[in-house]
Amino acid sequence: MPLLLETVLSREKVREIIARRVAKEFNDGDVVTLGIGLPNEVAAHIPSGINVVIHSENGVLGLGKKAEGAYFDKRVTNSGGTPSMIKPGASFFDTETALMMMRGGHIDATVLGALQVDEEGNIASWMIPDKFIPGIGGSMDLVVGAKRVIVAMEHLSKGEIKIVKKCTLPLTACHEVDMIVTERSVFEYINGKMFLTEINPMYSIDDIRASVFADFAVSSDLKTMEI
Repeated sequence: MPLLLETVLSREKVREIIARRVAKEFNDGDVVTLGIGLPNEVAAHIPSGINVVIHSENGVLGLGKKAEGAYFDKRVTNSGGTPSMIKPGASFFDTETALMMMRGGHIDATVLGALQVDEEGNIASWMIPDKFIPGIGGSMDLVVGAKRVIVAMEHLSKGEIKIVKKCTLPLTACHEVDMIVTERSVFEYINGKMFLTEINPMYSIDDIRASVFADFAVSSDLKTMEI
């Protein structure tokens, strides 16, 4: 794949833009699963007044944001193993029960990263070439079982394009992605077609076209991302 210039924003700012934008997608009362890495940062940006119940595949319902300060329970972690707060009324259970919630269609939205996403809504999120990977984990269950799938990822990976015409890595799931949020743009899949619905004002539509391989349409109601 060709290498492109990375964003001029700091990595911290890039992740903040993505996490904050994703957090706007939740409705009051939603049960949401946040994946390892960047998706877990979404918990810190959920708007005030919106009660989101965060589910974790390691057996928690009612997680809060990352734990801060001197006192926290190291046994209570998010999916990435980072100590996290819990909300009043939270519950704990085994992984089998957590997976049944995912497979049974009880999760309103899942947010996860990806190595590749293509114009058909296919996602590859687990097999890194030439790296030892212990397994796919719960991502396959989540992507197929959740009512809505949001991919939160940096637009490029070391200059390489991640939004492609057709995934070349092993798939996590086919035709399941509903939205892609990067620091440069937001794409949504509507009636099986990929639309650019928001754009970072630092970039033009031509910049976006140059940094993806997928074919997409530009929404007639194209909005500007908050940065």
